Amino acid sequence: MDWTALELSLRLAGWTVAILLPVSILFGRFLAFRQFRGKALVEALVMLPLVLPPTVLGFYLLVTFGRNSPIGQLWQDVFGSQLVFSFTGLVIASVIFNLPFAIQPAQRGFQAIPAELREAASCCGMSPLRALWQVELPLAWPGVVTAMVLTFAHTLGEFGIVLMVGGSIPGETRTIAISIYDRVQAFDTDSAAIMSAVLVAISVTTIAVTFALSARVGRRLS
Repeated sequence: MDWTALELSLRLAGWTVAILLPVSILFGRFLAFRQFRGKALVEALVMLPLVLPPTVLGFYLLVTFGRNSPIGQLWQDVFGSQLVFSFTGLVIASVIFNLPFAIQPAQRGFQAIPAELREAASCCGMSPLRALWQVELPLAWPGVVTAMVLTFAHTLGEFGIVLMVGGSIPGETRTIAISIYDRVQAFDTDSAAIMSAVLVAISVTTIAVTFALSARVGRRLS
């Protein structure tokens, strides 16, 4: 069992969820309630990582983060380290390829809120921030939580983009999915089976706990 790879995967998933939580709430709410020219294009761009092959998205991220790119050069000049084949690069890539998993469920959660409730909150003199915190978030909570669970689980299991952007550096970019692949390549199927079972157990437990919490909150709000 590669505990270092598991710890790195959990840390990567945790950072990804922490970054995308406010993004999913704010951007999901914006797409749910606002109508503007080009909205369909914006929603299509958000969904693009979901339909693109991981190797295609990974290639573009690798080129974008590379030393010869403006972003890669700027990162190198400011921080003195390269962005590709680093944990920081993995986090940024993870945030990008998890955008559809984080934003769309949250958007659907906000869209399910009756317009009358939002109008009532406004008539009561609530500020937009207070209405978001006290009225909208409690109702959209299942969608937001679903978004974060999908993001967490997808990050744990992602392989193609992680391999292209981060490689397989032990303790730095070798996640549990990459470690499983390496063990299979080395014909160590026993270790690969153990790590796969641990990954499945973590994912199933996370999803089951989320469903239980969502059902409990749903009964409390009904």
